[in-house]
Formats: sequence, structure tokens, C-alpha cells
Amino acid sequence: MAFTLAIHAGAGAMQPEKEILPAIHVGLRVALHAGHAVLADGGSALDSVTAAVVALEDNPLFNAGRGSVLTTEGTAEMEAAVMEGAGRRTGAVGGITGPRNPVLGARMVMERSEHVLMVGEGAMRFLRDHDLPMETADYFVTERRQAVLRAELARRVGGLKPARDNAAKHGTVGAVACDRAGNLAAATSTGGMTAKLPGRVSDSPLIGAGTFADNATCAVSATGHGEFFIRWVVAYDVAARMQYLGETLERAAENVVAGLVQFGGSGGLVAVDRDGHMALPFNSPAMYRGTIGADSTARTAIWREAMA
Repeated sequence: MAFTLAIHAGAGAMQPEKEILPAIHVGLRVALHAGHAVLADGGSALDSVTAAVVALEDNPLFNAGRGSVLTTEGTAEMEAAVMEGAGRRTGAVGGITGPRNPVLGARMVMERSEHVLMVGEGAMRFLRDHDLPMETADYFVTERRQAVLRAELARRVGGLKPARDNAAKHGTVGAVACDRAGNLAAATSTGGMTAKLPGRVSDSPLIGAGTFADNATCAVSATGHGEFFIRWVVAYDVAARMQYLGETLERAAENVVAGLVQFGGSGGLVAVDRDGHMALPFNSPAMYRGTIGADSTARTAIWREAMA
């Protein structure tokens, strides 16, 4: 059976500096090839999406892991989730600072605990006890993210509303895959919103909101204004439309993302079904995204241009 992988690295009114555009495409392709290598070697969809998200977390251009945006207090609080479609096994973490790769923390919760979601200091103790690689807090605080935080806080001091629809607000990374055996998996990781209140949790670690996988329907990883994705249970809604309305993956994904617009919800998602079909809809001006299949050709895009 053919295998496929799709990734995203945030959605919104993306306006990346011209000089970093090539680096964004390179970063997406590095992640695609990391996940593809697993699938090409006969590996599982779960290992593939984990590898892809680890690569995105290690890249400071993207809002997860090393590149996480900062809270109002100038700290990074990260979240991640993984889910496999065969038995709906899942693990997630929230409100953590320290693990180099939060997605590996989510897998650790899934594989070494009886729980689904762990947060805060309790999650950190668990991850330390299981020897997850850690970094100091300074590792996650980059000058680029500090500059964005300063600009956002200055907006608020000036009486302007928070700038919600931009890359710094909607940054999230994620991956979905279908392996040779037809098994599905999804992984999502984020630093959240710039200038979020400490303790805020997004849709990313919430199963059915930002992350979902079920072999009977699809695997989904979402990116956007998380509060809307939580309230409309976006990731699961795609699967539900397929299961109960008989919609194709593409139609279900498009309907769910388009339906958010009337409520003010901005963002997008990547999804794959058990036949390897992919969907990457978004209702914002842009979404960092990429796909790769058995032909080993990585294709990436930012705005609404064709994938290349």
C-alpha cells in the first residue's frame, strides 16, 4: 500500500521576511523527509509523524519547541499531542517548559503512563523521571520571539486590540500520516499564542479539537485560533462528517474549515484517510504546509500557490 505524510507549521496572515522564505521551505522539507524516511523503511505512521514534528520543533522558525512564542511573562509554555488510529491510543502534555521536544513528552505519556493528558509541574516530574531530554529555559527564548512579544505588549499599552491573526498568534506544527499497513496517526505541537496568559491551553493537546486519529476515518492535525478549534471540536468534526454523513476526506475537511469563518475562527488543518488521500484546507491568507508520498517528492507552499 502507498504511504503518505502531510505537515503544517502554522496558519494565519503570514508575512515572513523575504530573506527567510527559503529557510521556511527548507525547514518544511527537512521535516517531510524525516517523516518520509520512517515510512519508506516500513515504519509506523506514529513514528513518522513524531519524527516530522521533532524536526519542526528543533527549527526556531516555527512556533513549537525551540521556536515557541512567549507568554505575557516572557516564558515559553508548550503543548503537544500524539494519537494513533489503530486503537485510538493517545498522549498529550500541556503547560510545560523544559523538554527539548514536547512531542516526545506526549508519546511518553501515551506509552509509559495510564493517562492521556498531563500538565504543568506534575507532567514535568513524570517526564524527568523517565529521562526525557531537557533544555534550560533560555534555550526556548529566542530574540525573534522576544521582539514579537515586545511589539504585541506595546500594542496593548497603546490601547490597540491584540493582533490575533498573524503568524505569531497562529503558529503550531503538526503532521498526519498513513503507513504501508494503512494505519493512521497524528501529532501536533505548539508554543501557543504570543502574549498568552500563563496557564492558557490551546486546542493542540486536546484530543478531538486540534488532534485526532482513527483508522476508520482519518487523522487530523489543526492550526489556528485555538479557542475556536476547541469550541467547534474541529479535528473530530472532520472524522464525524466522514463517518455519519459519508463525506469524502476532502469535502469533510473543507466544510469544517469553511464553517469556522462565520464564527470568526481562522486557521486550517492537514488530514489523511486510510486510503492515503490528503486534505490541507485553510481559511486564513496562508498556511505553512507540505506533503510527501511514496515517490519521495517533497512539496511545500505558504500562501495559495500550488504545492511545489
